[in-house]
Amino acid sequence: MIYTDGSCLRNPDGPGGWAAVIMDARQEKLAELHDGNPSTTNNRMELSAAIAALDFVQPGKLVDLYTDSQYLKNAFTKRWLENWKRRGWKTAAGGDVKNQDLWQQLDHLFSTRQVRFHWVKGHVGIEHNERCDELAKGEAMKYR
Repeated sequence: MIYTDGSCLRNPDGPGGWAAVIMDARQEKLAELHDGNPSTTNNRMELSAAIAALDFVQPGKLVDLYTDSQYLKNAFTKRWLENWKRRGWKTAAGGDVKNQDLWQQLDHLFSTRQVRFHWVKGHVGIEHNERCDELAKGEAMKYR
């Protein structure tokens, strides 16, 4: 089970942070991953959290990914990513897909893991989502 979140203090091009809380239910282990960037966007931080978390999990594993990012979830559940690739990394409007470098990393990670998405509303007291938010904001604050 993975919870992820990203934060950007001034979007775009402000200081940002990302975080992931990873739980292995069978072994009752918990891992917290987090880092930041002095000049980024909220979306890049959301994607970076998912990349780090999925990279932490061994290929072939079943993952329940909890995110408050519709951007991340919809790229997979609404087939945005599939369509971007089919169109040569162009949006439906013909523009370049933003964050292509991160989407390509995620595409690879998803191809080697079984990922089920769960959207959670942010800032409503969900324990691990709140912890991710706290860690991500803490990382962003390091660059203020």
